[in-house]
Order: sequence, then structure tokens, then C-alpha cells
Amino acid sequence: MAKALKKSSKHYKKNPASKRKKKKYDSEYQKSKKRVKYRVRLNKENKKRGKKGDGKDVSHKRGGGFVLEDQSVNRARNRGKK
Repeated sequence: MAKALKKSSKHYKKNPASKRKKKKYDSEYQKSKKRVKYRVRLNKENKKRGKKGDGKDVSHKRGGGFVLEDQSVNRARNRGKK
């Protein structure tokens, strides 16, 4: 059974101009020095721990350290907040 589309997915499906605008914003955001630095730190930590395909993510802690966490928990954090 196919999942129902969420509100934002429906919006971007109906509004290609909005989808292009969001894609452009996301692309610029991911290229920023701050986001690149963030990804580099996570990638280094993943490589150091030899992680791959184990269902865990390396997640940032508030103090700047790392912790292994279930992918579903890590990726669901802060979803649905307004």
C-alpha cells in the first residue's frame, strides 16, 4: 500500500515553481561553509567508527560530541514543530 503524500509534498507537486525555488534554496544552504563543515565532521566520525548499514547514525550531542543513535530516532527529531 502506497503512503499518502504529506501536505508539503502535495504542495510542491502542484506548484513546480515553488519546488524549483525550494530546490535552489536547499542547494545553496547545503553549499554554505557551516553545512559543509557539519557534514565533514559527521563523515569523519562515521569513517572512524567503521559504520555502514548497521541501522545507526552518528548524531551530534549538545556539547559537541557524538553518540550512536537509531536512524529513525535521529532523523525524526524536530519534525512537526511549528
